[in-house]
Amino acid sequence: MTQHPITETATPLIEWSDRAFALGLTSMDTTHREFVALVNALARAEDADFGQCLSRLHQHTRAHFAREDALMDQTRFPAAAEHKAEHRRVLAELAQLQRRVDKGVISFARSYVRERLPEWFHLHLATMDSALAAHLRDYPQAAASA
Repeated sequence: MTQHPITETATPLIEWSDRAFALGLTSMDTTHREFVALVNALARAEDADFGQCLSRLHQHTRAHFAREDALMDQTRFPAAAEHKAEHRRVLAELAQLQRRVDKGVISFARSYVRERLPEWFHLHLATMDSALAAHLRDYPQAAASA
């Protein structure tokens, strides 16, 4: 019997906390909450559901990063090159994981999700995304769509 990929009783891999994660820009915070929910669903997914959950995370992350990249271009964010390079690196890792999972190799992807993704999220949010959020506050129209 396949368990639904999201269970309310499971301890989340990443525990959302406004105090720890909220950047004060509603759209960015909503997107980050969605990312956390997808990571947590992926961490709890059974093997039969893992590929589909990883695909949803990958699609969400592509759209998430594309929005941030566009905002950086629109507002001439000084650290855009570094931030975009980090986005490309993570998307490449997710694509590689998806290829492995599609071939039935799930263990490496599970390890990545448990051991690397939460740490990356915390660091990326605390450094790159918080700097972008601070920059976007000087651009109210852009910040509204952040």
